[in-house]
Amino acid sequence: MQSRVVKANIFLLITAMVWGTGFVAQRSGMDYVGPMIFNAVRFAIGSLSLVPLVIWSSRRGTTLPPGTEVSKGFAIRGAMIAGAILFLGVALQQVGLVNTTAAKGGFITGLYVVFVPFLGLIIGQRPGLGGALGAGIAAAGLFLLSVTADFTLAPGDSWVLASAIFWAIHVLVLGWLSPKMDCIKLAFGQFAFCSLLHFIAAFLTEEVTLASLQAGWFPIVYGGIMPVGVAYTLQVIAQKDAPPTHAAVILSLEAVFAALGGWVILGESMTGRGMFGCALMLSGMLVAQLWPKTQGSEETV
Repeated sequence: MQSRVVKANIFLLITAMVWGTGFVAQRSGMDYVGPMIFNAVRFAIGSLSLVPLVIWSSRRGTTLPPGTEVSKGFAIRGAMIAGAILFLGVALQQVGLVNTTAAKGGFITGLYVVFVPFLGLIIGQRPGLGGALGAGIAAAGLFLLSVTADFTLAPGDSWVLASAIFWAIHVLVLGWLSPKMDCIKLAFGQFAFCSLLHFIAAFLTEEVTLASLQAGWFPIVYGGIMPVGVAYTLQVIAQKDAPPTHAAVILSLEAVFAALGGWVILGESMTGRGMFGCALMLSGMLVAQLWPKTQGSEETV
């Protein structure tokens, strides 16, 4: 069992690295197309990249313990639920990235780590002292990173902050669905449904042209294969064996990789106040997950 947890943690670290550097592709893709069509195409590519694995998984048969496999109807509904939540998180994040940097987008998105224990209240879990303290530290960091002189969130940052709530919900939903379903089919289903919702939103709100898609083909294809086809699938597989705390802490490193990618590839810079804010936010994320649990905290109420 321990070796499976270690393997899952390695998968999560790779996921965080790919997601973090994926912010660069998400930012550069906005130079060519709108956020909805960018996500629609990249999630379509991501889902198509999994078709061979879906076929292989179907031929292999289920590896779930006897009596734990859910019905086909439940599996479809579960994938649609995960895909709808994923759509909300990705759509809000992508809209926000139009007016913010990869580094700031990565750190603000990482606040979902702080939101996870508080949303756990819905399923009867107390966040504990660490969760409350971590939230306070992260909020102070967010203030330094994103709040302007007139005490409003900088353009784009509020959208990314809203997306973090849905990322937290997505982590909890995957933690519930992954042990019950074939991970490859769950990943394929949520990506396909997320892509469908983005296509609907794109044709309702954006001007979609073939020329713009061709011009931005590289960030779109990279964003589809790596952050979607590879990283999200590794997340689904890893969360089957990784404890939720491990998953949240390791995935929070996405923010660090986003900042490094924005600096090295896009030449983004950050003020001393912004860097201190990022440090506080990362500290808050880690405190929320690593603070020693006291009796009665994070337990079912």
